[in-house]
Amino acid sequence: MCDAAMSGNGFALSDECGQIQDAIEITSDKGNICREIMSELTDWFSEPAVIEACAEAIESLPMFGCVDKNRVAGFVAMQSHPPDAMEILVIATRRAYHRSGVGKRLLAAAEDCARTAGCKILTVKTLAPRGTDEPQYDATRAFYDKNGFIRAEIFPTLWGEGHPCLFFVKPLEAIS
Repeated sequence: MCDAAMSGNGFALSDECGQIQDAIEITSDKGNICREIMSELTDWFSEPAVIEACAEAIESLPMFGCVDKNRVAGFVAMQSHPPDAMEILVIATRRAYHRSGVGKRLLAAAEDCARTAGCKILTVKTLAPRGTDEPQYDATRAFYDKNGFIRAEIFPTLWGEGHPCLFFVKPLEAIS
């Protein structure tokens, strides 16, 4: 039998069988966690100013993470857009945990956060296809597709020329 443990700082640790538990809320050191993980993911986050802006922004936002052996394997930070939407402002998983289920656990935490806040939709933005070989973004878009998000709109210049933004939406309740 495998037992889960909790650390003194409130992090849920991986259980005795090495399975990462569901995401838990992170309330401290959010900016540093964000900087550290995003800085590892240079295929997605290559601009230091973008990483710093994210790290500063999430300090006051709800953040959830999956923890393995006292190390945050991945995190998601949420931004509210009242009255009915919540956005995944940033989500990132250490490369060593890609395809391990951490991202799916982070999405579940994001959905729970949005539902608890009474939101009807969850949104996320990522880079839209731009006619170049970018398998990392192909994988990101496929991840959202596979997890019930709908490609809603492309904003060609939201992030600047040459960086088209793909806006995804996920209904959290039946639309009548």
